[in-house]
Parts: sequence; C-alpha cells; structure tokens
Amino acid sequence: MDAQRQEEQKHFDECRGLILKNTEKYEAEFEERHKKTQELFRMMQGGDVELYNQMMTSASLEEHAAGQLKKNRAAYENPYFGRIDYLDKESNSEERVYIGKQGIFRNKTDVVIADWRAPISSVYYENEIGEGSYRLPEEGTGDDGEGPEIPICLHLKRTYDVDKGVLKGYYDSDVAANDALLVQYLSQNKDAVLGDIIATIQKEQNEIIRESPFKNILVQGVAGSGKTTVAMHRISYILYNYKERFTSNEFCIIGGSDLLLSYITSGLPELDVHDVKQKRMDAMITYLLKKEWTKKNKLTTPLPDAEKRSRIDFILYLERWLLRLRRQTVAPKELRDRELGIVLTDSSIERLREENPEYSIYRLLVTLDERVRTRLKFLCPDGEKDYLMKKCREYKQYYKNQALQKSVCALYQDFLADYEKKFPGVIDLALHAKRAAAGEYDIYDAAAMVLIYYRVKQKKEDEEFGQIFIDEAQDFGAVIYYVLRRVLPACYFTIMGDVSQNINYETGMNDWEDMREWVLTGERDTFRLLRKSYRNTIEISEYAGKILEKASFGRYQIEPVIRHGIPVQEYREKDEKAMYQRAQEIVKNATEKGYGSIAVICADEAEAEWIGKWLEGVTILPVQMTKGLEFDVVLLWNPPAGIDSVKTAKLQYVAATRALHELHVMRME
Repeated sequence: MDAQRQEEQKHFDECRGLILKNTEKYEAEFEERHKKTQELFRMMQGGDVELYNQMMTSASLEEHAAGQLKKNRAAYENPYFGRIDYLDKESNSEERVYIGKQGIFRNKTDVVIADWRAPISSVYYENEIGEGSYRLPEEGTGDDGEGPEIPICLHLKRTYDVDKGVLKGYYDSDVAANDALLVQYLSQNKDAVLGDIIATIQKEQNEIIRESPFKNILVQGVAGSGKTTVAMHRISYILYNYKERFTSNEFCIIGGSDLLLSYITSGLPELDVHDVKQKRMDAMITYLLKKEWTKKNKLTTPLPDAEKRSRIDFILYLERWLLRLRRQTVAPKELRDRELGIVLTDSSIERLREENPEYSIYRLLVTLDERVRTRLKFLCPDGEKDYLMKKCREYKQYYKNQALQKSVCALYQDFLADYEKKFPGVIDLALHAKRAAAGEYDIYDAAAMVLIYYRVKQKKEDEEFGQIFIDEAQDFGAVIYYVLRRVLPACYFTIMGDVSQNINYETGMNDWEDMREWVLTGERDTFRLLRKSYRNTIEISEYAGKILEKASFGRYQIEPVIRHGIPVQEYREKDEKAMYQRAQEIVKNATEKGYGSIAVICADEAEAEWIGKWLEGVTILPVQMTKGLEFDVVLLWNPPAGIDSVKTAKLQYVAATRALHELHVMRME
C-alpha cells in the first residue's frame, strides 16, 4: 500500500472512530434527556404546571440528541464520498474538506465531514481544477437569497468508493463522480442507485438543486435525467440552507397520481426532509377553491372541449371578463352624505381599485368600508360620539353589501355563456350546464373557477405555501400553471417535466412556449435543460431514441451515459398462452439475476387486471400510471407494431424508458 493510500485509510478509520464515539455520546445523551423529559412531564401532570418551560427545553434537547444520533449512525458505514483541497483566496489559507451525506462534527465548531448541502460542497459538484468560487446563501440579505461569492483555487477533487465501511478506492477527477464510479453505481439495482445518488449528482443537476429559492424554475429533462431526484434534493438543500426563511410545512409536492407521489416522498426521509405536503394536481386545484368546492361537487374526466379550455387564450379571455366584472362592481361612484357632504370621491374609489390589482372584488369592497369609517371619524364634529356611532351604523358594510352573491360555480356558467357568444361552437354550453347541475366539472373547469374565486371572493392572501414542486408537469395544460402562479403570487415554483412524455396529448403540453411566456414572468425566472439520461443502458436509449424522434419531432434528444447492457429483446408469440409463458420465463431469469423491481407495462387498466390473473410477483401497470417510475426490468405487453401518431409515440416512449437494465418487448403475431 503506497503512502497516499495509507494516509487515506488512516483518515477513513479515524473518521469512523469519531463517528462511533459520537454515536455512544448521543445515545447516552438521548437516554438521559428522554428520562428527564418524562420525569418533568409526570411532575406537570401532578399539578406543577410551572415546569412547562423546563419540560419544553428538555424535549428540545432530547430531539437534538436524537437527530445527531441518527446522523452519526447513518454515516458510520459510508462516512464520506468526496474531498476537495483548495486555497481560500479571501483568507489566503489552504483548506481540505471531506464531503458526505451527513455533516459530522467533532464539537460545536469543528466540522470533520461537510454536509453535501453545505455551500462549500458546491465546489465538489461544479468546479474544475483551478480558479473558481462558491456562494454563502445563508448570508444573503436580499430576496435573491444569494450571499457573497468566495473566490478559491481548487487543487484536488477526489471521489471515494466506499462499500459498507470499507474504503475500496478513490479517483481524482476534474468532474465530480467520474464516469467509472457513476457507471458502477448505475449498474446496480434500483434500490442501490437511490442510496448512492448524492455521491453522483452531476454538475447540471447540482446547478438546479442550488438555484436560489427565490425564483421560479422550469426544467425540461429527458426520461431518466433525474428530474424527480433533483426536485427531492432541491427541497433538502433549501430547507438546510434557508431554515430562517422556510419551514417544511410551507413545501408542497404535486404529482399526477398517488403512485407517483408515494414514489417521490418515500425517498425524502433519507434526505432529512419531513412534514412536507403532497397533493395530486386535481386535489390541489379543488383545495384552492376552499368552501366553494362543496361535497356535492366532483371531478370527472375532461370533456372533448377541454382541449380548448386547457389553452392560454381561454384563460386570458376569462381574465378580461373578470376585469369587466371588477370595474362594474367597484364602480367609481361618489359617496355623498346628505348632512356631511362627500364621504368618498369617485377618483379615490377608482384609485384604490387600480392601485391594488391583486385585491379581489370582496377585499376591495371591505377596504372601501374601512375608508368610509375613517372618513366619518374625520367629518363628524369632535365630541359627538353618539352622532358618529349613528353615522357608522348607517353606513355599516355599505360596500360589502354590494358584493356578488352568486357562487363561483354560477359565475363560471355566466362566463361560459359569454364565451359562447364570442366564440360560437367552441365549447358545448348545453353539456356544461347539464354537468354543472349535477356538480360535475373537469380539472380545467375547476382551474377557471379557482381564478374566479381569487379574483372575486378571496378574503385574505393565501400564505400557506412558500415552495411548490411539480413533477410530470407536461401532462397538464399551461392554464393550470397560469392559474397557480396568479393565485399564489408569493409562492415559488420548481416545475419539472418532459414534453416528449406528455400522455395527455390533447390537453397537456407538447412544448413549453406558453409556460415561458405566461408563467415564467419574473426577471429572475429561468428555464433549464437536462439532456443526459442516467437511467437506461445504451441499448435501451437507442431503442427509445427512435421512438423519441416522432414523440418530440427531434426537439429534445437523449444523451445517454455510456453504460452497456443486453440488447432490447423482442418476441413474437402465437397466442396469449405463449405470451404468459414467455413472461414467466423472463421474470424467472430476472429474479435469478438479482433484479428486485420487475414491471409489466400494458395498454390500460382492464388489460392490467387480466394479466394479473396469470402473472404473480411483478408490478403490472397501464402505461399512464408509470410516469416518473423506473424498474430494473420492464416487459412491454403487446404494444402497437407501428407508430401511427405522435400520441402513440409519446406513450411508447414513456413505457420503453421505464427500464433501468433490461427491456423486453412482447407481441402476438
């Protein structure tokens, strides 16, 4: 063993020794604090309520010890994966930093292993050897969340290969997680890849993860580019570095299905993320309607005219209709009292309306009532309290009583009638009226009603959400995101998608143009591309790439990581019995190879149910339900032999790119 390897082994052993000591220390501390908290709790129950503050302090210290214990236990087998040596040009000092999944401390100030989310760790992911820099986001003073830039000169970037407490080797590279180590990780089964992903975050992924949380980001990423993983790590990064600005319950993850949400959130605890909200997109939209969405209402599949209602021009016409309603309801009409004279001028009413475009009609009217009370106090003679009270009673809720009494659902029907007059035959007005009578709406109806609610009836600004993360965004029309952006103006969005995987061809997005024009409207908002696929082997990528040419007209091509596997296997069977026999054989072989996640992807739920009667021990899903998921081995069940439309191409592209290692395509003759 050479001297350098001996030095690395010595440091590795010392770190594990320290982690073991920390674990023993925090185990004892946790046990002591737990007993103390329980004792104080029992004494409080006995009537000594003055001990409440002591108990809360003890509980907080117990929680801290538990957190440190968890971190050190998690770090013991794999303490760190990277190292950087650099000159800090501000302090003119040479530094060496080891980087791991967990931050490990010798004491309160001595950092032995830096957390991957720490500002200095960005050097490992992004900087090449030589001149560079990193930022201190926690020191940012403005809304951009970016602090001072620290100049450095990077001398060494080292990546470690650690397996279950054994230092197997290391690699020096100009780029983090060089191809040899990356391919080694990707070649493992699905569970192993998820466990090691922090060590292999790539530069283009890291830039998105560490983007300021005070901007909206739209990411177009090809299948397997790590969009979901990037979103999960971005949540963890923001909570770690901006804990003074955001709490976890301000975060909400939105996906198209419960299955996708379950897949996303299952990996969050490992990233030290807890208590974030999660909602399907349809549930989020109806949630924003508050009490206007009653128990009698239900969401149904989109009507044929949803293709028109999912487009930006539809919602822009609604905006104009609502603006007319606003001007009619909050009209600049002078308020004059027969004894006191002018209470409010028409110009002051108009100025209030025009200077507060974010106010709903309801909030404008309530604000006008507040101004009436203020003016009455000014106009009434001093000392005549009874007269003032009389006038206040006379004008109590004078403007609020003019608020629109119709429900949001009724206002939406009024709008549709107006839209039909302007654009005859575009929507099926009679069918909409019939469905509304039964309380039935599709998601694009509901999105329009959300905008109506916030423009007409909102009572106070919605401050529940600070950060929203949306996965598989392409499956919904741009109208959805326009509405979310307008009704949650204080919220920041990270939106991930791939237009090549749009399974709702008529209503979803087949390009990002409307999003970039109408949703990313802030000066600092940004559009990012992830072109490289880390999921599939070269063979699977080439197979999927041929489909992609028709799915996206060649707009976003896959750049695969160089990882070879077996060729895509195609079979032609004479009947269903032969298909099932072939599938059983494939599943048996894959299981023997050690692959743990095997999926059969078919056309629809009915076919999935039928296949499930014959095959066991595998996941069987219709293609629409596989979005965002991945499996070691995928069997495509009798897909169309030819690609007759862009819609068909997108579905086949989604299905083919679910496979990490093996793809089998089975058809009947």
